[in-house]
Amino acid sequence: MIWDYRHETMPRPQLERLQLERLQIKVREVYERVPLYRRAMRDRGLNPESIRSLADVHKLPFTTKTDYRDNYPLGMAAVPLSEIARVHISSGTTGKPTMTFYTRKDIDLWAELMARVLAAGGLSQTDVLLNAHSYGLFTGGMGFHYGGEKLGLTVIPASAGNLKRQIMLALDLNATAICCTPSYALLLAESAEESGVDLRSWDVRVGFFGAEPWSDQMRAELESRLNLKALDVYGLCEAIGPGVAAECEEQAGLHLAEDHFLAEIVDPMTGEVLPEGSQGELVLTTLSRQASPVLRFRTRDITRLHRELCPCGRTLVRMEKVAGRSDDMLAVQGVNIFPSQVESVLLDVEGVEPHYLIVVERRRGVDELEVWVEVSPELFSDEVRRLERLEQAVREELEATLGVTARVRLVEPRTLERSEGKSVRVVDKRKGNGLP
Repeated sequence: MIWDYRHETMPRPQLERLQLERLQIKVREVYERVPLYRRAMRDRGLNPESIRSLADVHKLPFTTKTDYRDNYPLGMAAVPLSEIARVHISSGTTGKPTMTFYTRKDIDLWAELMARVLAAGGLSQTDVLLNAHSYGLFTGGMGFHYGGEKLGLTVIPASAGNLKRQIMLALDLNATAICCTPSYALLLAESAEESGVDLRSWDVRVGFFGAEPWSDQMRAELESRLNLKALDVYGLCEAIGPGVAAECEEQAGLHLAEDHFLAEIVDPMTGEVLPEGSQGELVLTTLSRQASPVLRFRTRDITRLHRELCPCGRTLVRMEKVAGRSDDMLAVQGVNIFPSQVESVLLDVEGVEPHYLIVVERRRGVDELEVWVEVSPELFSDEVRRLERLEQAVREELEATLGVTARVRLVEPRTLERSEGKSVRVVDKRKGNGLP
């Protein structure tokens, strides 16, 4: 189902004209209303009249999380506090949070974008959505909630926590869809299995998962254990929250809402714009937001854009699943590694669970990589030799894929810490972090 047929199937020339019109308006607004952008543009010899084509966006300054922290709390707002209807912050845990603001029109736009997301997953007014994202300052819960209501769904605002109650609500109210983080979905699967609930009997047919990178192997795991189609949803609070991009039922890339966000791919090290089809860091410029417009925000998310027409009929550019974050990338023994690469290897090895922890430390000047991974309950109680063979198999697969030597520590089921929010997958002791 296509919610906004006009914009989601707009011919490319018409879409680019709309993007340019909105870009020019937004550049003028931030120049006049946000001192940070006015100074940065003047430093580059720019003014609003400098933006005459979409390619001119490359002339504009980047925005980073540091800019938000340096201008905390209201320095990035483009409207007075009296016009701000909502405040959300990022889910980050270090330093000042990224604070983002919404006018009433921004909230309506967000609801529209999320209605697109849910419709792209095949939902309609007859569906029931179990919303297991946290409500509050984090954008996930509220975004899905308002999008679901906009589409006409029955929304169950379950939030996170109390796994058994979540499953009870899904069963008793005949939920047909669920939204949460991939790691929380695994917790739901574990809880159902421990309670003897066969999820093949529930009506949930589609899951909308995001807020953390997850691999295609994790997709297969979720689809098998939860008996649903797993779709990826992308967003970030600096842009608007979830709803920037999402997969349709084809599961062939995330359709990016280009009528509201202008996307670029740049080299994560140099910031240089990369050729079409290259993998690199996603940079976003908001074209429609009123309270918190942002120019060329460096997301730190590594992906690639594809412009081929999707079988669903949408003409919007598709982005690949995020491979990882440039600031989560680990340099080990001269090799760059993303946690999602480790996840992909582990989930292809029979006998291990989709719960792992990557530990990196430096000993005698040499980087050492260790991967902790849970063993399935059946295998953990098996003979020692079989566990040794499994450890060797995991180690060999990791080394073949990553190109570095890795130690493997098999741990018993439910040893590693679970999280109802974003999972902690990496402990880098080179930065002075201890084990959780």
